[in-house]
Amino acid sequence: MVSPVTRPQHSFADLSRRDLATLVPELLLCGQLIDRSGMAHLIVEFGREGMAQVAIEEWQASSPWYTRRMQKALRYEGDTVVTIFKGLQLDIGAPSQFMDFRYRVDDPQHGEFWLDHCGALIDVEPLGDEYVTAMCHDIEDPTFDATALATNPHAQVRPIHRPPRRPADRHPQCAWTVVIDPAHVPPVMEPHTEQIGRTAANALELSPIEADGDGAHDYSGPLLADVRFSDFSSSALVRIAEEVCLQHHLLALGFLVAVRKRAPEGKVLEITRKQLTGIAGVAAQRIRDALGLPSDLEGLAAVLSLHPLLNPRQYVDSGIRFGGDRLELWIGRRGPVDADGGWPTLVDGDHLEPLQALVRGVNPHFTARVVSEGPAGLLVAVDTDVEPAPECVEVAITKVSTGAGFVFEDRGIPLPLYVV
Repeated sequence: MVSPVTRPQHSFADLSRRDLATLVPELLLCGQLIDRSGMAHLIVEFGREGMAQVAIEEWQASSPWYTRRMQKALRYEGDTVVTIFKGLQLDIGAPSQFMDFRYRVDDPQHGEFWLDHCGALIDVEPLGDEYVTAMCHDIEDPTFDATALATNPHAQVRPIHRPPRRPADRHPQCAWTVVIDPAHVPPVMEPHTEQIGRTAANALELSPIEADGDGAHDYSGPLLADVRFSDFSSSALVRIAEEVCLQHHLLALGFLVAVRKRAPEGKVLEITRKQLTGIAGVAAQRIRDALGLPSDLEGLAAVLSLHPLLNPRQYVDSGIRFGGDRLELWIGRRGPVDADGGWPTLVDGDHLEPLQALVRGVNPHFTARVVSEGPAGLLVAVDTDVEPAPECVEVAITKVSTGAGFVFEDRGIPLPLYVV
């Protein structure tokens, strides 16, 4: 029996308010890139139509639950268009700037949004109109309504115009209305949505937001043109970071449910490991670069402690021991994520690929090595090789997205759009 190792002094709560405000949009963007990591493998197995159906089901399954969680955490629960728009600003499906949503509210039941820049569209347009239509029509129609369902079952999101773009440089790239009307028939909650609602992830209690310290402790005030994370308190940012990591896990669970309908278990695990491998490496590199962390073992310890694979800590049973030239990672098997069969359960002694991608996202000279494995968990050490490892195919596929190299900018003080 191996013993769990302790976490180092790196966690969301240990970061400065400034670093938290830098990290949160990175986590949101990495959540969007989960699909960039997974969809290519789905196309190989199921074709374009099968890929689109998995995408529909994973977002339908997860987004209503994590949307409600964020509403409750930041105290902006309600049943209006304003609540829907605030939720989009804190959703991995719409990470700020990369998916540049703009909003207008006419009254609590009527509004519009449009995208001045859609990173997902820029990624898909080179594949041709059929793939654009699959994303902007087939996938968006049911998933936008599923997200709105979390706020008001009578909300409908409908296009004003959307891609394929005619002309090719049309701006805004798409535009939509949101109308709440008691006459609208609510969409049916699908079985896969109900299934994710019963997960340990959805029921998880996370860090409470303390009502002291500088900055906003919630988002109960006006709808803002942009969410500027530096305006939140440290405690609020810790909770937001935890919720965003949980969004990753809920989406991945929805992906797993959808793929299981279409493939035998061996193929399911192969596809989901590839998805995890791609996003694990890209997320590690972006976290390292965003926080200016070194590419040594100390930097890796920090990245591991902040990485969505191993967070939030209330969900994932893990620990890290770092000292001098030695780093060990413990992945336990007794956390809520293990009851759900989530991401960390895909990593074992015979399948270290996601972990290899993660550590090499910090430094290509790093290699994860199994120390011991048993029913209680997996213990790995990280060695430093003389020669760098080549970038794995799964990470390279994920980096095809423009999001992998996206740079956030400071847009200044956001303007209020609608006062509640």
